[in-house]
Amino acid sequence: MKKTPLLNIALSRVIASLGHGDVLMIVDAGMPVPPGVELIDLALTRGVPDFVSVLDTVLAEMQVESHVLAEEIRLKQPPALSVLDRLNAEGGLGEQRVVSHEALKQLSRSARAIVRTGECQPYTNIALVAGVVF
Repeated sequence: MKKTPLLNIALSRVIASLGHGDVLMIVDAGMPVPPGVELIDLALTRGVPDFVSVLDTVLAEMQVESHVLAEEIRLKQPPALSVLDRLNAEGGLGEQRVVSHEALKQLSRSARAIVRTGECQPYTNIALVAGVVF
């Protein structure tokens, strides 16, 4: 059995297959998933699993070089924003880029996979860009 926290087979496989610059998105329950992009649907019910729990688990497995948020997250101020700000200040998310929600949806078309959570707070979405460990 794995020693690291991630148990989901599909998500573990995707993270292990990421190369430098590949995008993995973690999204709320309402974010559309473009045709042809792999969906790892973890959503069980409203709020389960929550965005922050999924993000923390992914960050334990994935080397992140940078991330992208929608500017609308600053307007709506969902609870996860304080966690994102803390992680960003600590350097755990690499360089931050902020785009419109529409641009984030466009970016999702090139994601290697999208991880849907049960999060029901608007604009609680992030695109993680894979880095390298060397």
